[in-house]
Amino acid sequence: QVQLVESGGGLVQPGGSLRLSCVASGRRLSIYDMGWYRQAPGKQRELVAAITSGGSTNYVDSVKGRFTISRDNAKNTVYLQMNSLKPEDTAVYYCNFRTGVLIGTAVWGQGTLVTVSS
Repeated sequence: QVQLVESGGGLVQPGGSLRLSCVASGRRLSIYDMGWYRQAPGKQRELVAAITSGGSTNYVDSVKGRFTISRDNAKNTVYLQMNSLKPEDTAVYYCNFRTGVLIGTAVWGQGTLVTVSS
């Protein structure tokens, strides 16, 4: 059974940085398109960044130039480097398989909370 575990969140001041990690067990991530999602209080979950199995990336406009998604296939891990954080980036961040989310079969983990506040 596949399990995705997110980590790396925390409290950071505006303008600060964090790197989130998503480690998988039970499935080799390298052959899947992956995404980082976030859900802010009172809002729907949204796709923030995505990376294909071939390494192509795309981002929601609000994080372009500030966030970078990457993957380390040897470590079966997907990362999200977040720079120049803003209060509106505050949310619980999750990683997941793009296809699973699109077809509605994704199982969500606990996520990792990012709070941007002074």
